[in-house]
Amino acid sequence: MNSSESPLPSTAATPAVSSDPSDRRRWFALAIVMTAAFMDLVDVTIVNVAIPSIQQDTGATFSSIQWITAGYALAFAAGLITGGRLGDIYGRKRLFLIGIGGFTLASALCGFAANPEMLVASRILQGGTAALMVPQVLSIVHATFPAHERGKVFGLFGAIVGLGAVLGPLLGALLTEWNIAGLEWRPIFLINLPVGIAGLVLGQRFITESKAPKALRLDLVGVALVTLGLLMLLYPLTRGRELGWPLWGYALMAGSALVFLALVLFEREKARKDGSPLVELSLFRVKSFAAGIAVQLTFGIGLGIFFLVWTLYMQIGLGWSALRAGTTGIPFSIAVSFAAGISVQKLVPRFGRKVLQAGALLMIAGLVIYIWESDRYGMDIASWQMALPLVVMGLGMGLIVAPLTDAVLSEVPKEHSGSASGLINTVQQMGNALGLGLVSVVFFGSISDRLAPDAVGPAFAEAFQHSLWWVAGVLAVIFLVMFALPARPRQHLEGGEDIEGVEVADGAPGEVAKEPVLTS
Repeated sequence: MNSSESPLPSTAATPAVSSDPSDRRRWFALAIVMTAAFMDLVDVTIVNVAIPSIQQDTGATFSSIQWITAGYALAFAAGLITGGRLGDIYGRKRLFLIGIGGFTLASALCGFAANPEMLVASRILQGGTAALMVPQVLSIVHATFPAHERGKVFGLFGAIVGLGAVLGPLLGALLTEWNIAGLEWRPIFLINLPVGIAGLVLGQRFITESKAPKALRLDLVGVALVTLGLLMLLYPLTRGRELGWPLWGYALMAGSALVFLALVLFEREKARKDGSPLVELSLFRVKSFAAGIAVQLTFGIGLGIFFLVWTLYMQIGLGWSALRAGTTGIPFSIAVSFAAGISVQKLVPRFGRKVLQAGALLMIAGLVIYIWESDRYGMDIASWQMALPLVVMGLGMGLIVAPLTDAVLSEVPKEHSGSASGLINTVQQMGNALGLGLVSVVFFGSISDRLAPDAVGPAFAEAFQHSLWWVAGVLAVIFLVMFALPARPRQHLEGGEDIEGVEVADGAPGEVAKEPVLTS
């Protein structure tokens, strides 16, 4: 894209160019955006295992350590919807390149941070730039690949999600323990530099630009309301336990509901006036999208609880090293990737939503096995004994993550794919934050404030088992909500309209959404 082009898309100014299905460039583009998504997923979890090294090296206080992890999550969640809409307006390729460039720069600042304050600020910048980059991943896929190929692509995306979730702690443990060039924890951030630079260079060459087909405007009031509402909800959840759950925290969380209500009312009026709302409320009229968003939110809660209490159980309760805890998760990662790879292509076309529901039941079964093993073996439980429940859980998660993304976006018009992608990622992050907040209740709530050294392990093991029952309950709710998803997969037109004419994603009945503007 040259500098003479208008920043706002215009169907009159920029002719639509149909992408050739035989064009191999889109597969290079897919590899680039998937690598960026993996980089973000790893970065969310890689920091946790390096916290002791960071604290020892920088002298960071507990509050600073909290903000090294929480600052990223807050900036990321608060900016996702805005990042998605900016991609719709100014071009998804352009925003992706800006995002990955900023993410790489922020990673360098994290790696060379001279003190805890600089590290916290750099992590907030890293989260904000990730919010520009990540929503474009699914938007680029949605705009680049024809409908019949997206199932395969979303299967790959699910596998990447599974790998990123578990390999982050493992990679963080290895890089910290190797102490490359005496840099201790810093390589966990510096590893992003060569990956980010390569993504920036190759993305400029291989990714095809796409925009919304009609001129949209950035909804600044919507941006302010979304950011305020998310911060009012997530900040107390993130800091609540550290601060002793103050009354103002509950007041902020209650007030966030009013802010979100104001957002809905304003966005409805904004859509009526000029058709450029930040959040496309019309998307929620699509049954598959609304149900999928509900599942994403609930699923995020379950995962937020599980991954944190699992880490606490192994590293503090059992006293395992970061490396041992990281390698214990390898069977889970392999199982997620395998199941995600076959679910969309092989299973969903034949069995429909039953595949996702089977995934929820498998995860519940894995949790029950894990609870039984933890109780039976106590402090003597070994990594290999955890393999069975982790494989069962991983297979279940893989059956959910890839088909769910496809189900949520299958009927979304391309001109709103950025907004939809931002919503998907935002509700997932909100779910994770809610899950992390609930850890204070379901995990630490069952542990005494004063424990003798020899009582820490058994207390953490008991709290771990208690927490897993909560996660199983969340998955049971997910199983029921999945009944609202389409029973059978259906072929959809490129604009998002159902081919049988049963549902229309947006616009008047029978109206097919226009193709996005594509430029080289």
